[in-house]
This record gives sequence, structure tokens and C-alpha cells, in this order.
Amino acid sequence: MTYKDPHSDRQISTLLHNVKTIALVGASNKEERASYRVMRFMQGKGFKVIPVSPRLAGKTLLGETVFESLESVPLAVDMVDLFVNSERVTPIIDSAIALSPSVIWMQIGVINPAAAERAKAQNIDVVMDRCPKKEIERLGLFSEEASL
Repeated sequence: MTYKDPHSDRQISTLLHNVKTIALVGASNKEERASYRVMRFMQGKGFKVIPVSPRLAGKTLLGETVFESLESVPLAVDMVDLFVNSERVTPIIDSAIALSPSVIWMQIGVINPAAAERAKAQNIDVVMDRCPKKEIERLGLFSEEASL
């Protein structure tokens, strides 16, 4: 499926600057996995990243307790970052919406327009088929020399 996310660079920058806490669904403890690298990178940029993975629930990942599901996350989150395949978004989207994040972010290759519409109907912005780490690097965000 070919998809071009409609967000402008300015919109992506604004979204990321408004995010402080991220629930990362599909977290992995394997350093070679993209979800691990993105979590570590985002933490390094000052974000609090809450890992979500049924397989790792109760363990610690990069200094954070791993939660079994979005329903078990005890904190308010600004963004839900989905590292799951596109088909798995549908059963997760209601749990993501229930957290009332300002944005639901679907990683590169994760495209689910129907789920996105459900979130948008609840006034939640949705980014699909993009990686926040890559966007931060591409736009030069959160570095000492970057201007807001």
C-alpha cells in the first residue's frame, strides 16, 4: 500500500514538541530491533517512554517498567507509538484512544486508515508510516543548535 502522510514539517515539529510521555507498543529488549533503538533515542532526547509488551510485562527495559497492555499503563501519555503490523492496529486503537493522547503515531510500514479515522473522530492526531526518531533527525529537532 502506498501512503503519503499529509503532515507538514511544521506540523510534525509541533506535534513532537508537545509530547513529553510516550507509550511505545511493541517494545523489544533486543538491541537490534527498531523499537529498542527508537525508545533509547527518544529517552536520550528527554522523552519519558513507557514500554508496552505482553512478552516483557513486569520486566525493566532501558530503566522503565514494561506494561502488558495500554490498559495497564498508569500514567497519562501524550503519544502512543505503535510498533505493530498494520492489521494489529485495529484491536489496539480503542485502548490507545482511551488514553486520550494528543497523537497516535504509527511507525514506518504501519498504515491503517480505518483505525486512524476512529482516532481522528476523537480529536486525536494520527501520523502514519513515519518514525519519530527519523523525523527528529531529519528536522534537526531537540538539539542545542535547533531553534524552535
